[in-house]
Amino acid sequence: MQEKKSRNITSPANPAAPTSLKNGPALSRRRLLSMGGGLVAGLSMARVAPAFAQQVNPLDEVLQQKPVEWGDRFDTPGQTVAAVRTAEPTLSPATATNIEQAMQFYYSLVQRGGWPIVPDDKILRIGARSNTVVILRQRLTMSGDLQQSLGVSDVFDSYVDAAVRRFQSRHGISPDGLVGKETFAALNVPAQIRLRQLETNLVRVRSLSGYLGDRYVMVNIPAAEIETVETGAVHSRHTAVVGKIDRQSPVLASKIHEINFNPYWHVPASIIRKDLIPKMQKDPDYLKDNRIHIRDLRNNVELDASQVDWTTDEALNYQFRQEPGAKNSMGSIKINFHNKHAVYLHDTPSKTLFGSSYRFHSSGCVRVQNVREFVTWVLGKTQGWDRLAIDEVIRSGERTDVAVKSRVPIYMTYITAWATSGGMIHFRDDIYNRDGLSPVAPAQ
Repeated sequence: MQEKKSRNITSPANPAAPTSLKNGPALSRRRLLSMGGGLVAGLSMARVAPAFAQQVNPLDEVLQQKPVEWGDRFDTPGQTVAAVRTAEPTLSPATATNIEQAMQFYYSLVQRGGWPIVPDDKILRIGARSNTVVILRQRLTMSGDLQQSLGVSDVFDSYVDAAVRRFQSRHGISPDGLVGKETFAALNVPAQIRLRQLETNLVRVRSLSGYLGDRYVMVNIPAAEIETVETGAVHSRHTAVVGKIDRQSPVLASKIHEINFNPYWHVPASIIRKDLIPKMQKDPDYLKDNRIHIRDLRNNVELDASQVDWTTDEALNYQFRQEPGAKNSMGSIKINFHNKHAVYLHDTPSKTLFGSSYRFHSSGCVRVQNVREFVTWVLGKTQGWDRLAIDEVIRSGERTDVAVKSRVPIYMTYITAWATSGGMIHFRDDIYNRDGLSPVAPAQ
């Protein structure tokens, strides 16, 4: 089935979805620990003022999908979902400076006591009226998601709805305007924790502040997102599915050198042990149903599943290879880059996983949404491999390997907080507990 074209990057649709520009865990959501100390010293208090040219209805902006220009302020109130995503890469040359300015803004918030805790006893949505909405308004105003001049009210109106969607987009939550469990948890992360996240990620971003290449791929693991970047601007963004907490995707730098179309999948030993053996114990036809063949490489013979003792680890002595096709775990495409972790990017038959806010399901490799668009860009300088050629070879079902001319740098990173030159501050859950702020596992 041919994939849908990516949406424009200023679209108010789910920011996790793949988007395209042709022009241009530590911190759990289930539970938060009160943390103190380690705050930035010597930063000046930051004053953040609204930057409105005229009074508009933010919900109308969202529905009409109009890109809007805003003043260069951090978290300027009133910016809608449409303003959250821009062509600026996560690892732009200005990102470190932007984070430093964001830290000043959050230091000011912390010095003023932070924001209030929003009671999470009831789901909130447009039309609701309660004292909790008063607190929600205050919380959104303090972080710059809601215009301060809108005043105090207990009504969840269209302005609050737009502010909630903006907040959700900045935190990697599907911007549906509903304040439920996931959104409450993100709202109630203390400002001092957010400040410390920015401190930690400033160090990470600085380590990547050199020349990354005219064309490169950036995988942000906590955001479960991929950017293709060309001449300093994002060409497309793709939702990703990355490693589980116990099978983490690694941080690395390499170059994409090969694309496999209609690939075989050789099952790694870790998956044989953790997944294949348990599944065969429950369903003896699992291998047959999924077109997986067993081969004893020592004797160069193919085995039948009945010849293996599935109550032991005997299966680890054999090679398991899945044939190309609709059920192949890598889908129709595998993207190779040299690394010691034996990980790669690939397609997947499980497309529904991309629609979830929680996208940490793989065994370390990274699944790419709209993978054909992604590979078309990667092969952009490889003669004879435009989108039509890619669609044709996939349709043929033939196993085909293509060497990438002008190998494309790829950076698998771990960035949980960053800021843009337009003043937008983004946060993601510390899914692998690498920020060192809390030992709590993330919500699923």
